Parts: sequence; structure tokens; C-alpha cells
Amino acid sequence: MAINWKGVFPAVTTKFTSTDQLDLPLFEKNLNAQLDAGVNGIILGGTLGEASVLSTDEKETLVKFTIEKVAGRVPVVLNIAEGSTREALQQAAYAKAWGAQGLMLLPPMRYKSDHRETVTYFTTVANATDLPIMIYNNPVDYKIDVTPDMFEDLTVCSNIQAIKESTRDVTNVTRLINRFGGRYRILCGVDTLAMEEMVLGADGWVAGLVCAFPRETVAIYRLVKAGHIAEATAIYRWFMPLLELDIHPKLVQYIKLAETQAGIGSEYVRAPRLTLVGDERKQVLATIDQGLAKRPLLPEYLQLSV
Repeated sequence: MAINWKGVFPAVTTKFTSTDQLDLPLFEKNLNAQLDAGVNGIILGGTLGEASVLSTDEKETLVKFTIEKVAGRVPVVLNIAEGSTREALQQAAYAKAWGAQGLMLLPPMRYKSDHRETVTYFTTVANATDLPIMIYNNPVDYKIDVTPDMFEDLTVCSNIQAIKESTRDVTNVTRLINRFGGRYRILCGVDTLAMEEMVLGADGWVAGLVCAFPRETVAIYRLVKAGHIAEATAIYRWFMPLLELDIHPKLVQYIKLAETQAGIGSEYVRAPRLTLVGDERKQVLATIDQGLAKRPLLPEYLQLSV
């Protein structure tokens, strides 16, 4: 499946049971909510998916299960976040064998590679697979900035097609468009900047709070792209206190709590993460419950031409 890198791509959470096993029935419930809302792809094994604590067998189960349930309606993308080129190549091979239709690829983990090393890492993986790739650029959390000069060097890899733009600098969207035109699709990867970046020309949104609020997320995207800025702004302003849960170190716990309150998830996380307790949980819960109480009435956004 070729991937049209535009629209809303949820970075879905991995659902666990109280005994720390994959909760596939609950995962399917959330997946169906995403598909019913009109998302354009599914991303597995990202930060929100707790990739660093998933076994290879669990990743295989999630990919194959998702592909079966999606049944070709949208592409399924697997994230790769590894410390070595060797392991990244192995994960890319697994993704292909399991049936994933694309990859989201982070720079090397734990080692701050320079320009030459970063470009070599990406090109080595890209040249070893025919899967389309979205480069995840998040220097705030992962310390390596994939610069426009690096993306210039990466243009030789035709399957590197998209950028998850998470620099938290909205002007980077304009820099990339000015330099590369349409060579790369740009998807905002920071919930609190998504509308701003899409107005500036970003093609889509790799979203986090979509896990709990899929219809509102897709509505904002489609309203913006259809030119209904005032309607999108009203929903976005309601959404902002919730979207800010995405930019906290405990975003996994916060978003899983939001999924729970929305009826499409659970709070269970895998250690070393722990579920929220005490005042912290009360404060996050108050934000979520206030958002739910004031949830806006949405227009018929799926009918919009975008």
C-alpha cells in the first residue's frame, strides 16, 4: 500500500491488562473509534505506544492484529526507535515481514549522532527496505535535530517521504516548504501547535490526544484544510487544555487517563511507568473531566472536501 502522508495519524497507545499483558479487545475498541472518526493512518510503537518496553513478539502481535482489524482502510505504520543501526535494520525487516505498510523512523537513541552519522543511519535503513518512511524529528526530547541540510542529503532516498515535525518551532514548516516544496509531506507532531502548523501548510497531524478524542482531532484537521478556520479555532480553543497533556514527560499516563475517562482505554501502563496517584491524578483528572463536560458539538466534518 502506498501511503498518502496527509490527514490525522494517531500515535496509538498500547493497551495492557491489570496483569501486564496486551489487552487486544480494548485496543480494538479504541482502534474502531479512530477509524469511525475518519483518521488517515495508524502508528504503532511510538512514544505513546510505550515502544521501549514492548518485546518483539508483542510488536508482532500488535502489527498483525491491527492490520487484520483495519482491513486495508488506512495504512499501518510501525515506529522504529533503536540505539544501533543493526537493530533498526532488523526492526525494519520485521515490519515488512509482519505486513506493516510504512515506518516512522527516529534518529539513533542514546547517542547524539552528528550530521554525517545521522544521515548515514537514515539512508542505511531506507536503502534496506521498500517501505515508505516518515522521519520523526524531535530534538527537544531526543536531542538530535534533523536539520534542513540533513533532509537535503536524504532527498536521494525516494522512500523517505514525510517528516513528523516536532521541533516546536512553527517557522520550521515554512523553512521546509520554502526549501523542498512538496518533496516531503509535513505532519505536525506536537498537539499544541497542530492547528498553527496546518494553517502554515503542514499536510497533517501525528496526534496524541486523538487517542481519547478522535472525532474532535479529525474535525479540526478537516475544517482547517477546508478553509473553515473560525469553526476549527473554536474547537481548538476548547481542546487546548487537553492538548497540553501531550507535552509533559508523563504524556503516556495522562493520555491513558483521558482514554479511560472517554470510555475507550485504561490507565494501565508498563513499569517503570506507574499509574497516576494523589494530587497529580486529581489535577489531570480535573482537566480531562472539564473538557468532557464542555465537549463541543461538531459539524458534519466528514462531508468536507479536503
